Amino acid sequence: QVQLVESGGGLVQAGGSLRLSCVASGSSRSFNVMGWYRQAPGKQRELVAAITSGGSTNYDDSVKGRFTISRDNAKNTVYLQMNSLKPEDTAVYYCNARILWIVTGPSDYWGQGTQVTVSS
Repeated sequence: QVQLVESGGGLVQAGGSLRLSCVASGSSRSFNVMGWYRQAPGKQRELVAAITSGGSTNYDDSVKGRFTISRDNAKNTVYLQMNSLKPEDTAVYYCNARILWIVTGPSDYWGQGTQVTVSS
């Protein structure tokens, strides 16, 4: 059974930094894509950043230049370095891991979420 365990959330002042980590376990296959989503109160979950096993990255426009996603394939771990945080970054951040099966399509796995709160 695949499990994703996140850590690193917390309370920080605007302009500060946090680093999120997510360790994936229980899969016999490597994850094609790993990423971070967030969900603020009253809003839909949205993609923040994603990274492929080859290192290609994708960012939401709102975090470009401030957030950096990286991964350690050997450790099945994905990181999100968040700098210059803003109050609007406040949300629950969820780790996602995806396996792309040729026949059946993608399988998505989710962490339990970690709260990030940015005070003004």
